[in-house]
Amino acid sequence: MRKHLLEHRIAGDVATPRENNLRNYRLLADREPRYLFGLEPEGRWSFADVLALMAEKVGVSPDPKYTHGPDTIDVERTLERLDAFADRVRQAARNRERVVLATGHPAGLLGVYLEIARALAGAGCELLTPAAGWSYQAKTLGGEEPREIRYVGGVAMLSDRAGLVHTHSARPIRAMLADLVDSNLPLPDLVIGDHGWAGGAGQAGIDAIGFADCNDPALFVGEAEGRVRVAVPLDDNVAPHLYAPLTAYVLKQAGL
Repeated sequence: MRKHLLEHRIAGDVATPRENNLRNYRLLADREPRYLFGLEPEGRWSFADVLALMAEKVGVSPDPKYTHGPDTIDVERTLERLDAFADRVRQAARNRERVVLATGHPAGLLGVYLEIARALAGAGCELLTPAAGWSYQAKTLGGEEPREIRYVGGVAMLSDRAGLVHTHSARPIRAMLADLVDSNLPLPDLVIGDHGWAGGAGQAGIDAIGFADCNDPALFVGEAEGRVRVAVPLDDNVAPHLYAPLTAYVLKQAGL
């Protein structure tokens, strides 16, 4: 697994540039909503604090003077958090928990979630699909565009009604949780996701585990503050087939 992660730059020397990492750390420190992923950090979390956390939890360079060029994700940190992720998936399967799976990265990570969804359903878990078809108008560079919750194989994503789209927003997971409450149904035991899907669930007090790139510090802040159960550091947008060995590793570690 270590060799595969490094060879395909899922960890190690990843494609995410240092400039983008530092920009996003500053945006989180400035409490820019799009980079909080639905979390409301309690700590001060200055730029220096965020950089130090990301060096510790992800393995990026801790040097604030290093501002341009490649950055890194420590493969040992990836492996350790993958094992923690798998442990929580094992618990869900053993207890036949009620689970939500969702991704803001359908172009990269969808296959991972689909395989985990199949495995958990096969173990007797209930895959929840609340608020299917719920929609809102999202602000974009072109103005406003429709966004709608759609499910594929039990995995929630956002659609622009023509395709599946990337999102950082926590609005969809909040709508899903509200739909469960309005329907007098219990909230999920576990949310498996990324971006605002995981952050919004964690902020609501639900066990949340997920994946995050080195330019997405919010989930690592959430993990440090105890709102996110597991944040796995990895490049979240390599070619989808390259995640297949990682998915197999997680399911094997989870006993599925």
